[in-house]
Amino acid sequence: MGKLLHYLKGYAKESILGPLFKLLEASFELLIPIVMAHIIDEGIRNRDMTYILQMGAIIIALGVIGLVCSITAQYFAAKAAVGFATALRYDLFRHIQSLSYSEMDTIGTSTLITRMTSDINQVQSGLNLVLRLFLRSPFIVFGSMIMAFTINVRAALVFVVTIPLLSVVVFGVMIISMPLYRNVQNRLDKVLLHTRENLAGARVIRAFNKEVEEKKDFEQANDFLVKGQIFVGKISALMNPLTYVIINGALAVLIWTGAWQVEDGIISQGQVVALVSYMSQILVELVKLANLIINITRSLACANRIQAVFETKPGMAPGAGAAEDAHTDDMVVFDDVSFTYDKASEPSLSHVSFTVKRGQTIGIIGGTGSGKTSLVNLIPRFYDATQGKIFVEGNDISSYTFRQLRDEIGVVPQKAVLFKGTIAENLRWGRKEATREEMLEALEAAQALEFVEKKDKGLDSVILQDGSNLSGGQRQRLTIARALIRKPKILILDDSASALDYATDAKLRKAIKNLDKKMTVFIVSQRTASIWHADQIIVLDDGQVAGIGTHDELLKHCDVYQEIYYSQFPKEENPVKGEVAHA
Repeated sequence: MGKLLHYLKGYAKESILGPLFKLLEASFELLIPIVMAHIIDEGIRNRDMTYILQMGAIIIALGVIGLVCSITAQYFAAKAAVGFATALRYDLFRHIQSLSYSEMDTIGTSTLITRMTSDINQVQSGLNLVLRLFLRSPFIVFGSMIMAFTINVRAALVFVVTIPLLSVVVFGVMIISMPLYRNVQNRLDKVLLHTRENLAGARVIRAFNKEVEEKKDFEQANDFLVKGQIFVGKISALMNPLTYVIINGALAVLIWTGAWQVEDGIISQGQVVALVSYMSQILVELVKLANLIINITRSLACANRIQAVFETKPGMAPGAGAAEDAHTDDMVVFDDVSFTYDKASEPSLSHVSFTVKRGQTIGIIGGTGSGKTSLVNLIPRFYDATQGKIFVEGNDISSYTFRQLRDEIGVVPQKAVLFKGTIAENLRWGRKEATREEMLEALEAAQALEFVEKKDKGLDSVILQDGSNLSGGQRQRLTIARALIRKPKILILDDSASALDYATDAKLRKAIKNLDKKMTVFIVSQRTASIWHADQIIVLDDGQVAGIGTHDELLKHCDVYQEIYYSQFPKEENPVKGEVAHA
């Protein structure tokens, strides 16, 4: 938590004024039992109504001033806590964006969401309570003890014994419950993971009739969370009864000793009432302090989880910036590249080498899990190669800044991801300043213009979250248009036309080639018909290059390519590549 407190720098004034006004309120509160003692000993004993009214007016004044101080303290504390959480959330989001895919894969999306939302909200709440109560409660506890000593030293000794006993209970519960709250937050991660997966995969779950099994899995994770919360709740719940037992025992001793001291004339009745009031104040404040400790414990656990994300350093450092053009015709070069995912036992790519010339179209094909997506993800540095080097325009990709490299690359991922908003807003993710004419051009090339024009509002038509109001093919075509609109030097289509029919796929490839003759295109596909037109085809098998060449060359000499091709086009039905196929 201490490492996160620098986010309060801009709220130093509020962080001081909040507790200060709370201390002022506490000071007025400590005066009230003394005034009450005077009312009893002088006003009531002497039946002096004027004096009683005067003292009553003082109590009301102290209450009003205390209320004003309390509201002011709440304002400053809330302002500091909300400002702290805003700055923290912004920096955490920015830090997460700086992490590579490897770190995100290791931490987990559900955990990151929990830490961005629930954990930060808990820390914000804890900070608010600390600013309001962390000084106030101890101040009243020790202030009450000091005021008790001003009344009677012997009676005040009860306070001296009571306060340490209460401190042992409060801090003992805190030490025990802190790691338990951390475990509860981890269990919350698992519940969120189940929730997120069920929401994202609702259609798949229904298609395979797995609703009952998923409900059971969710209930198990939820029950595990509930049991953890109940267990730590029981431990925390011990605090209140234990403090009440100690306080009420102390009150009994105080009244007993006060009774014979009044009888002996050592102290007055009003002073006994004042001592009981101070003991009651201690009880109330220690209950508040106990609840505060529970919240602080929870907040510290959440803060440590947030700090753990900050301590996860990006595995990839951006370069200082490469030359804009190294005057080479080699657009992309893989030099003995191997890649292994974190904590994976086997490499996903092994000793991959090839050279791609500017303007070439490269097909990448292979069986499921052969490393196709892993290969193209290395080009924009979503991951770093474990071994070997990758060059883009003659420069090692590690020498580029991330923005410099990725501004030149358009990526269409396997899963078509669209955001809630209009079609135009989604297209402008590719290039913010794109004109409507450029958007229409990109849509036409992506074979998406026809269905966009059929919509009532055209480019201003609303897309729901994840494009749920579009078909799979429409989503894919819009994501392709989004990549094309930035006019990249390198375009990566990672199995992004799987939902398109062969004719539309062929038209798409022809339109992309006509869009920019110098654009280098990587097409990852499971379908040989989508890549047999390519200048080069890279065939992967279990992370290794099984063959590189044209369609005709591979069909003669590459067993893996032959197996894939003839599984889609039996020999007796072997088609002749016509205009559509060569488009």
